[in-house]
Amino acid sequence: MQKYVIMGIQGCGKGTQAKLLADKYDLVHISVGDIFRWNVQSHTKLSARIKRIVARGEMVDDSIVADIVQARLAEHDWNYGFILDGFPRNASQAEFFLETYDIDAVINIELTNEVVLERVLSRRLCSECGLDYNLIFHRPEVENTCDVCGGSLVAREDDTEEVAQKRIADFHEKTEPVLDIFSRKELILTVDGAQSIDMVQAEIRFKLNLA
Repeated sequence: MQKYVIMGIQGCGKGTQAKLLADKYDLVHISVGDIFRWNVQSHTKLSARIKRIVARGEMVDDSIVADIVQARLAEHDWNYGFILDGFPRNASQAEFFLETYDIDAVINIELTNEVVLERVLSRRLCSECGLDYNLIFHRPEVENTCDVCGGSLVAREDDTEEVAQKRIADFHEKTEPVLDIFSRKELILTVDGAQSIDMVQAEIRFKLNLA
């Protein structure tokens, strides 16, 4: 069983890399962001609170994130393991996680602030099926139209320069100390997120000693 955490600044491509790894090795990809978006789309009790927080560019409360992750992992549908994307985000969450789960590795995708901002402002989301696009790496065949369902592509509500700059600052202030905690446990492997998607994935697999 393989249990991984994937980390990196907003826009570094960790969601894409997590999905590729999960598909190849039969891992369950657990994305905190996807769980939040499902709550919003399903109009759950939590959705209004999440929308307000996200629109301000703030991080969702630690207690909410920890409860969501704990509940998801408690489903135990990860027979071959999991790759967790979007958690932990701060030191207290990291300590909680290390006390509860035996992690094999933490994948850290590095990217400069300038590249992060460019990528975030190029992201689009299908308003119908929810498919992610990035106008740098994954442009639709027809402008502003989803290749799969024909829905309109829109920018996420929180993908503005102001919100992106705030999240970059939050990452350096709150999330980088998490990497220090994992580093002391010798769990960190770092890859260059400025490479192509395929090259980043190849480097991850090589450093994880995966065939």
